[in-house]
Amino acid sequence: MLKLFRKVKKQLIAEKKFSNYLIYAIGEIFLVVIGILIALAIDNANDNRIKREKEQVYLKGLKEEFDISKIKLEELIKVNRKSYEAAQEIVLLMDKKSFPSEEKFSQLFATAFNYDIFFNPNNSLLNEMINSGSLKDISNDTLRIRLTNWISTIDDIANQEKMLGEERNNTVNIFRSEGYSIRTLLDNTGMSKEVGIPNNQNPVSNLGALESLAFENNILLFIITSQSTETEHYAPLMMSLNSILETINNELEQ
Repeated sequence: MLKLFRKVKKQLIAEKKFSNYLIYAIGEIFLVVIGILIALAIDNANDNRIKREKEQVYLKGLKEEFDISKIKLEELIKVNRKSYEAAQEIVLLMDKKSFPSEEKFSQLFATAFNYDIFFNPNNSLLNEMINSGSLKDISNDTLRIRLTNWISTIDDIANQEKMLGEERNNTVNIFRSEGYSIRTLLDNTGMSKEVGIPNNQNPVSNLGALESLAFENNILLFIITSQSTETEHYAPLMMSLNSILETINNELEQ
């Protein structure tokens, strides 16, 4: 094609047909521009393909992280609910003035207060993307915003969990300050054997705690904080997590 244009060019110059030469020159410029545009289009297509492949790698990694985080959160919600339901059962026993066996009370107490409630999501890849500026490689604006908000939401959750931990400690500390026996709790839940301590031959009863106003006040605050953690923090967090996963899955299917 270029050889043909050059041949025509020479012929027009030799024949001194200026108007025809001008048309030829414009055509030649047009051809060069088209060539440049085609080259740019091919280059852009390659860049977009590379970016899309990189984005897909990120999306697959994020999906794996959030799938694991969802499993963790589901389990944590179950544990938290089990804890405050056991605490509720203790309060009901206090209301009925019908004391359970020492073993039953110990089991309820252990179920309510043995577990630290702390959500530890898998955010390694997400943190790396944010720190390296790679979050910009996520083309979906909505997903990018949700991923950014996820980190700040996790910080809020941690603050709530800290409050819950304080309420748990306040309740357990009643046993330290009012003369009740941690040893009895350990013996009746089988934890003494786990830590290599023999059962106490003269156990101290903890049932008196069921008549303690201080214990009741602390356990009620624990229940309120536990339920608030579930309804006002974990439930919205689960909704956010599901939205992120849904968007990621949609992007992976494209």
